[in-house]
Amino acid sequence: MTWSETMSQAARLLAAGRLEGVVIDHLPPTLRPADLAAAYDLQNAVHQVLEEAGHGRVVGHKIGCTTPVMQAFLNITTPCAGGVFDATAHQVDGQFSHATFRHVGVECEIAVRLSQDLAEGPYRRETVAPAVDAVMAAIEVVDDRYNDYTTFDAPTLVADDFFDAGCVLGPPVKSWQSLDLSTLGGRMKINGAEVGRGIGGDIMGHPFEALAWLASLRVARDQPLRAGEFVLLGSVVETKWVDQGDLIEIELDQLGSASARFM
Repeated sequence: MTWSETMSQAARLLAAGRLEGVVIDHLPPTLRPADLAAAYDLQNAVHQVLEEAGHGRVVGHKIGCTTPVMQAFLNITTPCAGGVFDATAHQVDGQFSHATFRHVGVECEIAVRLSQDLAEGPYRRETVAPAVDAVMAAIEVVDDRYNDYTTFDAPTLVADDFFDAGCVLGPPVKSWQSLDLSTLGGRMKINGAEVGRGIGGDIMGHPFEALAWLASLRVARDQPLRAGEFVLLGSVVETKWVDQGDLIEIELDQLGSASARFM
């Protein structure tokens, strides 16, 4: 079997978790990406399968494992990126059908929207800042589509967009330049009860460090971030799993709030 055939088979198996609700038990050893470079190649193939099946197109990006709390939660020490599809991205107040997920969770994030392409890397946080049009509070929706995700290696999880299942973006704050994003506090509530909090500096010391990491990765892969895209930079609160009927509310100081209800 050629590498192209292997990727196509692996992509169909992973995409079935989202398209058909199939529980992903494992990938056979011959189909697993050998490293993170192969994982991002396979991720592209998964995106193609999902787009051709009507899942929408990739309009944004997520970065996982950018904070100590999430690295400890998943036992993975490197940032990991994935795509976010337009059909799954909501604005301010999102409503989701709980039954469409296998094991759905939520995270409290800082997000940005870009006004310029980032195509001349590598980048530092100071050099990505001019491309940021707006900063937002956001909820990332994640889905544990696996029989036991702890048995999956990081490259395989990356190939499947690292648990991504959607997001809710809060109102855009365009006057972010006056804010110290590293000290902003974030909080998450479920049904009115606080379940976690953190600060922007938990994200690699400063949220734009995560953006610089992703921008540099995408340039190195000849897939630069583009104007108009958004990026979820990382969660300041450990993933919380939710039940049907739950209302999730997040708030970040000076960035506003967003909510998600799982009907």
